Amino acid sequence: MSLVKYEILNKVAEMKSFTKAADVLGLTQSAVSHAITGLESEFGFSLIHRNRSGVTLTREGEEMLVTIRKVLYFNEKVHQEAAGITGLIKGTLKIGVFTSVSANWLPDILKIMENRYPYLRIELIEGDYLEIEQWLLSGEIDCGFINMEHSDQFNVIPLKKDRLLCIVSNESSLYHHASVRFEDLEKEPFIMPAYGGYHDVKRLFEENGIQPAVRFELMEERAIMSMVAHHLGVSILPEMVLDPLLPELRAIPLETDSYRSIGLATRYALSPAAEKFAQITQSWVTNN
Repeated sequence: MSLVKYEILNKVAEMKSFTKAADVLGLTQSAVSHAITGLESEFGFSLIHRNRSGVTLTREGEEMLVTIRKVLYFNEKVHQEAAGITGLIKGTLKIGVFTSVSANWLPDILKIMENRYPYLRIELIEGDYLEIEQWLLSGEIDCGFINMEHSDQFNVIPLKKDRLLCIVSNESSLYHHASVRFEDLEKEPFIMPAYGGYHDVKRLFEENGIQPAVRFELMEERAIMSMVAHHLGVSILPEMVLDPLLPELRAIPLETDSYRSIGLATRYALSPAAEKFAQITQSWVTNN
């Protein structure tokens, strides 16, 4: 079995389009369609639902893709290890990231990787905590930054405890407080960060028996800060996302130190490229 057909199915699943997959792979659309039809004939069942809005995997296709991605991963690992024997790190490394990591850490880390391993191609896929964990489990990425170490299905390298702070505007009654009590937050309209997976802010409220008056839920941190700056409520955000902080805002510590724990989650069978990335990332975060 040629791995080319596996690579085509994987790319069609990622792009949700025959045309886009063909463009990325440098193939014709008919070649992509022929490869998928060939796989379906070999397996004896349909892999793809075809409709006007695009393509999606069948249930059987989703099951097969998990194993196919493992085959592709270990094929990539074999080639990386062979290159390593000759003193090279090359191939492709796919990394799951969320916004604050890609903005604050990755420019320097990727520059180091680029300088040391010029033959390595790195792909970044941005999502929230839950999406990154799902991509790791499905084999879509090689490693990814996550919030918590609560899964035994992959290894997690602890990187940073990122302090959670209350963000208020200069018109808020909390603006001049040295710290913010959780019960104070019940008296203010609250703008809730929205993302999938382990949720630090909701956990804090649950642990302290607080029911905030949630006015909006937003995913983008800059949008949350803009809402707060326009006196529409208060919020809680990680310290990493607050640079720069708008002049009309103040970041105030909570009454008890609260953090999100950022780690780099990897497969247990690390490829040489993923191993180098993990080492460089851990070193850079420790020294910065």
